[in-house]
Amino acid sequence: MSWSSLRVEAGAARQEALAALFAAGAQGVHEDGTSLVTHFPPDTDMPAIVAAIRIAAPDAQCEVGTADETDWSVAWRERLRAHDLGALTITPPWLAEGLDPSRTVVIDPGMAFGTGDHPTTRGVVRLLQEVMSPGLVVADLGAGSGVLAIAAAKLGASRVFAVEYDNEAIANAEENVQANGVEGVVHVFEGDAGVLLPLVAPVDLIVANIISSVLVELLPTMHDALRPGGVAILSGILTDETASMLESLGPDRWVVRATDVEENWWSVTIARP
Repeated sequence: MSWSSLRVEAGAARQEALAALFAAGAQGVHEDGTSLVTHFPPDTDMPAIVAAIRIAAPDAQCEVGTADETDWSVAWRERLRAHDLGALTITPPWLAEGLDPSRTVVIDPGMAFGTGDHPTTRGVVRLLQEVMSPGLVVADLGAGSGVLAIAAAKLGASRVFAVEYDNEAIANAEENVQANGVEGVVHVFEGDAGVLLPLVAPVDLIVANIISSVLVELLPTMHDALRPGGVAILSGILTDETASMLESLGPDRWVVRATDVEENWWSVTIARP
């Protein structure tokens, strides 16, 4: 019997859809542009999985198909590749041999978001290199696999507070931090960013790659947590959400410093006045 393939287009709710896929038993998820693609073994109740995805992400579009008889718990890893992003390379462990550890972020994705394969991750890493300087204190909100927190550490941060709400992502983030040798710099915390960020403030820099609606909710908290002149890098924003996000920056008089666009994802560096 054939495996089933599932392609999910969840838009801004991709993280909710991703969590629902793993909760449904997906062993690996491939990010194909803006879509999430995974596979399930024969006899899987696909209508039940689609229903669960739509509970987590009501506007998600789900396409079920058939796939070859392949062990997709292994095969999905073959789709991942190394990404050269200026001063840093993000790579899975099986492609890291021969790379300079000081400028390489090695990520075993496990069940957490953040492999370098998604435009939002790459956008933040590119913008991060424009504002990082040695000794900065950084907060990473929605840390997932820890990729952005580790990138900040590799670029010279003195402390990075990696905050993640999803309990299942915590162990993966901690393992990646240790694998990259930055456990003395990156500290992983489980909990709500809106609650934990004020407790680690003040910080010099915030990175947040999460859905736009949550970013908007967190903007006042981020403003108060930053030192004067501090900056935040926001991602997880669709290009058609740009105007509404810019409008949301107005009440606290955020200043746009730089932007990055890849495919239909918009990332932005904003400064506290």
